[in-house]
Amino acid sequence: MILSVMDILAIIIFLSCWIGYTQFSRIKAKDTACLSRVLHQHRIHWMRQIFDNDVRVSHAGLLANLERHVAFFASTTLLVLAGVLTLFTQIDKVNAVLQTIPITPTQLAVTMQIKLSLLALIFVLAFFQFTWSMRQYGFLNIMIGAAPVAYQTEEAHLLDYARQMGILQDQAGHSYNYGLRSYYFSLAALSWFFHPLIFIAASIMVVCVLYYREFHSKTLRAIQRGIIDLEKHCQ
Repeated sequence: MILSVMDILAIIIFLSCWIGYTQFSRIKAKDTACLSRVLHQHRIHWMRQIFDNDVRVSHAGLLANLERHVAFFASTTLLVLAGVLTLFTQIDKVNAVLQTIPITPTQLAVTMQIKLSLLALIFVLAFFQFTWSMRQYGFLNIMIGAAPVAYQTEEAHLLDYARQMGILQDQAGHSYNYGLRSYYFSLAALSWFFHPLIFIAASIMVVCVLYYREFHSKTLRAIQRGIIDLEKHCQ
């Protein structure tokens, strides 16, 4: 067989972990404190401050800093993808190296190609997410450039415009987060080259790490306290 029953089971668990956690976190974030939820509130407060002055260089600088992080990962993803594609021409050498590891089973060349194809697909998806995030930050810059000034516009309109900019920044942040999540799961997929059981364990471990950071980390508590204090101060 090209893929063993254990390999097929490992792929199913891997995809279930990735897709399942994405859907789970999206639903749970609607009524539970998490990084994406509290950051959305911070983003709205940030966008509201833009209207208070005509010169918005500092805000543009902060957004440019966020874009640089995304651009770094987008360019890095292309380099990693090029490396993965290069391995397709070195299947025999890669297989020979893996055979020196005691726990690694004997693998056909076509099996290795399937595993490399999974890695390549993951990084292609990551590249699309990062580039889409970059474009959305560009759209946000346009909205900031077109934003009204506080003393010329009603407060209700300013708040509505700030919410729309906050939503757009949220979408850019989500795309960036999905790209990073692809990197996490690519590490799990890398373990498939050694043994499908390690692949399964790595997939579950990635989900546990993502869940802890998103819903129970010290970072979340600090950001959450920050928004509470900010709302009290604004009142």
